[in-house]
Amino acid sequence: MSGPVRRVVLATHNPHKVEEFQGIVAATRPDLEVVGYDGPEPVEDGVTFAQNALIKARAAAAHTGLPALADDSGICVDVLGGAPGVFSAYWAGHAKDAAANLALLLDQLSDVADPHRTAQFRSTIALVVPGGAEHVVEGVWPGRLATAPAGGGGFGYDPIFVPDGQDGAERTAAELSPAEKNAESHRARAFVALAPLLATL
Repeated sequence: MSGPVRRVVLATHNPHKVEEFQGIVAATRPDLEVVGYDGPEPVEDGVTFAQNALIKARAAAAHTGLPALADDSGICVDVLGGAPGVFSAYWAGHAKDAAANLALLLDQLSDVADPHRTAQFRSTIALVVPGGAEHVVEGVWPGRLATAPAGGGGFGYDPIFVPDGQDGAERTAAELSPAEKNAESHRARAFVALAPLLATL
């Protein structure tokens, strides 16, 4: 290896997000080690992805003394005016029940025809360096919502999200391999914008 590995904490207690970020980062920045966060969870009382990402990154940087990344993301459905959006994780209530969230969203769209089921996964990543700079970047993954879940991979709303631009038979994000998802996802797209900022660490 050409140089020392630099640790960056990912401000989440969600092991799926940690694993996904590790995959994305490893492909382009093997000199960075993404580690999970085990400190107290701050209250995410922002009303935008950017506000919540900064709240989480600031808390993790302060708690660990490491540069901190935080992702706030969700699914934004056009016919619902961009909802669930920032409330994606709590769409069916504060239990953060992924299956209930997905079922509720499908039920709300049950009478919506395919041409009107367009949606985007949005990821906003904040980078906070202790005592230093703060940066926010965004990635958008356009697609539409299927009428029923398919696939056993991914998490959250992945089983009903059909990304745009697929060749051949269309698959949901949950039917993509981890490598395919990590190359195209909203988090991967946000990371492309983040990479030059990480180079300054």
